[in-house]
Amino acid sequence: MIRLVGRVILIVAGLLFCLPFHYAWKLLRRPSPWPRRFLWWVGRASGVRATINGTPLPSQVLFLANHLSWLDIMVLAGASGTAFVSKDEVGRWPVLGWLARLNNTVFIARSDRKSVRGQADALRAALASGQPVALFPEGTTEGGTDVLPFRASLLQSLFPPLPDLKVQPVALDYGDAGEEIAWTGEERAGANARRVLSRPGTIQALIHFLEPIEPANLGDRKSLAERARSEILVALASAPAADRL
Repeated sequence: MIRLVGRVILIVAGLLFCLPFHYAWKLLRRPSPWPRRFLWWVGRASGVRATINGTPLPSQVLFLANHLSWLDIMVLAGASGTAFVSKDEVGRWPVLGWLARLNNTVFIARSDRKSVRGQADALRAALASGQPVALFPEGTTEGGTDVLPFRASLLQSLFPPLPDLKVQPVALDYGDAGEEIAWTGEERAGANARRVLSRPGTIQALIHFLEPIEPANLGDRKSLAERARSEILVALASAPAADRL
């Protein structure tokens, strides 16, 4: 309990520190780095110690990553400054929805086929602006440390390809801690957060930024989904044992 309370206090303190600077940047009409810094801090306060392999593209990029925990958002944003694609219900969550909007989250209603076109246009607009955007194409954390098939339907906004846009696969590897922090089954969000924040010690996260892919060279979203997933699986399987300690 003491560990949980201490980490929550650190997270709240980080938010109170970053918010005034964020709004000051907004008043000056400058791109704000403070949501990225806050998300990095949340990961750090939660016990994550991240190591980066490869180089994240700074703009004109959609990151496609495997997904097993809410910590994925913290480590990926902290490493790259990316915004995220999220299901629309997150936007209605108290506090978390507000925080997601501060980081320019693109919300989509995955169950509403009537609004698919508008959502695709919103994602294309975000990508066209140069803002890095990340998507978890499994669409769920249910696979845990296993990487589920990528949903090609989530990639429809990439076709026809935008000029200069690249897709960069990202493999997130938590080593032996992966099974412990994974958010699966019937566990509620609050229960998972309490469990992870109460965990003793640190969590070693290895972030592999893989070689970028040109969507136009693959022709369709299904081929892109399969290619990105395959490269992530190879990266996870080939991680040296020393990286998993």
